[in-house]
Amino acid sequence: MAMTLRLEPEDERTLALLAEAEGVSKQEATVRAIREAAARRVREDKVRRLSTAARSRYADLLDRLGQ
Repeated sequence: MAMTLRLEPEDERTLALLAEAEGVSKQEATVRAIREAAARRVREDKVRRLSTAARSRYADLLDRLGQ
């Protein structure tokens, strides 16, 4: 699906630098950045859920260790 992306001049320069550094087109650099951001968000959410579950599961132990 086609999409128009409007960028401020500074963001356009940043994208051009990113694309050049990665040796890809600006379109490919944009797609990669979107995918990387999505993957990072999924990982962060998973870590947050696991951390909450571990704190709950080991709350008594953590309290004892903190004393």
